[in-house]
Amino acid sequence: MIGTAVPRARARLSYWLVLALLAAVVGAAATAGIAAGSVALAAGDVWGIVLHRLAPALVEPTWPPVRETIVMDVRVPRVLLCGVVGAGLSVCGMALQALVRNPLADPMLLGVSSGATVGAVLVLVLNVSLLGAFSLPLAAFAGALGALTLVYFLARSGGRMTTVRLVLAGVATAEVLSAVASYLVITSGDPRKTESALRWMLGGFGGTTWDLVPIPAAAVLLGTVALLGVSRPLNLLLAGEEAAASMGLNVHRFRGWLFVLVALVVGAVVAVSGAIGFVGLMLPHVVRLLVGAEHQRALPAAALLGAAFMIAADLAARTLIAPQEIPIGILTALAGGPFFLWLMRRRAAR
Repeated sequence: MIGTAVPRARARLSYWLVLALLAAVVGAAATAGIAAGSVALAAGDVWGIVLHRLAPALVEPTWPPVRETIVMDVRVPRVLLCGVVGAGLSVCGMALQALVRNPLADPMLLGVSSGATVGAVLVLVLNVSLLGAFSLPLAAFAGALGALTLVYFLARSGGRMTTVRLVLAGVATAEVLSAVASYLVITSGDPRKTESALRWMLGGFGGTTWDLVPIPAAAVLLGTVALLGVSRPLNLLLAGEEAAASMGLNVHRFRGWLFVLVALVVGAVVAVSGAIGFVGLMLPHVVRLLVGAEHQRALPAAALLGAAFMIAADLAARTLIAPQEIPIGILTALAGGPFFLWLMRRRAAR
């Protein structure tokens, strides 16, 4: 009894140490992301401004008001949105890899990103502004839901949804919708609209305001809590459909529900960030190396690592060729492409 309790206590301790380390990495990345820019700030000034805004009595302002405006109205919402998007893509990638039992799966596999891209490109090309600043994210979200619905019905046959049909339906839908988005961009006839659409298709967080943060933050938080609530069925799926069914899990119903949940979360984050690939592919593998494959332990770690990664990637996108900004989707593709090829060769060797 004692012999088994000690290793378990050590495992719990090491797990919490990993989470604490990841939280510290998120804090460091966020501080660097807020401090860097055309107006560079010291880390102490960053935290002083944030603490002063949260609790004015704690910190006496010693900085010009313009710096507080830069931090709280420009950089903090951008860093928060980066963290939310990174956490959402990472968590959804981990859930999706269990859902289809394929470590090469990525949230973009579902075609949700391509659907969101079509919605956003339509707004940019047709210059729709009925809902003001919300026109683009809402159109992107509507496109994501449309793609979700199409993939869902294409993958279901006879009341069931198999992994093969799900993957094929997602890939086919993504290719068709990507072609539609490209056609809309090419035929727009306006160079400015074309440039805006292309930059959105490559992903980025330029122009982020506080108004864009609450909806994706709520979607990621609720989605992560829901996935934690079904972590045991997710673990059963990793053992195989037959084993999961023998334990009383309705595999087809659970897969359909989880598919909808993941697609909705991905659609909510893609609607505000553009198409950003490979994040949900790479980070779940790193998390499994750190804390193991059990989802009740891996999902919180995936959220923290995804947030840190996306904040760091956005920082690199803003500073590598400043004052110009690299679309963040280019950087994640440069990192994720070689990782995908390495993972594919590793599976082939096995």
